[in-house]
Amino acid sequence: MSIISTAGLTVQFGAHRALDALDVHVESGVTGLVGANGAGKTTLMSILLGLRRPSAGNATVLGLDPVTQGAELRARVGYAPERNVLPEDMPASDFVKHLAEVRGMPKDEARTRASDALWLVGLGEERFRALGTMSTGQRQRVKLAQAVAADPSLVFLDEPTDGLDPVQRDEMLTLIREISTNFGIDVVLSSHLLEEVERICDHVVALDAGRLVADGPLAELVGNDEGVTVELVEVADRPDATAAVLAALRERGFDVRLHDRSAAFDVVADDADRVADAVRDAVADSGARIGRIVRRRRRLEDLFEGARS
Repeated sequence: MSIISTAGLTVQFGAHRALDALDVHVESGVTGLVGANGAGKTTLMSILLGLRRPSAGNATVLGLDPVTQGAELRARVGYAPERNVLPEDMPASDFVKHLAEVRGMPKDEARTRASDALWLVGLGEERFRALGTMSTGQRQRVKLAQAVAADPSLVFLDEPTDGLDPVQRDEMLTLIREISTNFGIDVVLSSHLLEEVERICDHVVALDAGRLVADGPLAELVGNDEGVTVELVEVADRPDATAAVLAALRERGFDVRLHDRSAAFDVVADDADRVADAVRDAVADSGARIGRIVRRRRRLEDLFEGARS
């Protein structure tokens, strides 16, 4: 059974359609809600939390209707917003405890759960510090702690790695995955960084300008071999060799995609062995040299490129 389902879900802001007739089914586990900024991710989350009414269509979350059962639903889920909305002068422990109480937890239990949640996210020693004195990384961890403190069945995390450096981002993603695996909490993770979703998610909902691009298990969407990645070595006396290789591959009908910041390119096709043979032939005929050739796996980025082509 899906933990989230939508049918024809549409949100209209004047002439702008933020969500366009979405039919989405989210299964248990960690789900990545992906798309560029403005794709409709936050709007979809607000609908699923019962904070906004759709213009058309409907949704269910944990079997509940967010429009008519919003209060009951919000007592069962956690939410960490993208924006920094933490009260500057409040200690982290008081903030997390207060939100646990708001979700219906008794005061004494909320205090214990707040402490446990802050230890869980690595802020046990810092739990009595004022939120305004914490770093961006610590604030993101506080938002995660308050989302899980009341023992939710499901948490929505909106851009939880925003503002973090690479090390902090890796730590946050590992923590999210561990919380889901060890405590059985389903997670919907919104991100515009596709590599984050590919790293920790089981399922994907991909949006582009309010439209559904893809929806399903990550392994099915990006898990298959799809051609090869090639990097050529420049040969001084053959300055046109790379162009000749690219032209030869395109003449044979292959989809060739140049990398933005390197001398590498992808050759996209279903049969990686056939592609590799074609690349070797083109390189031999042109007098180029291969620096690297590896099997290429389909990426989330390819889903968006296919939808826009």
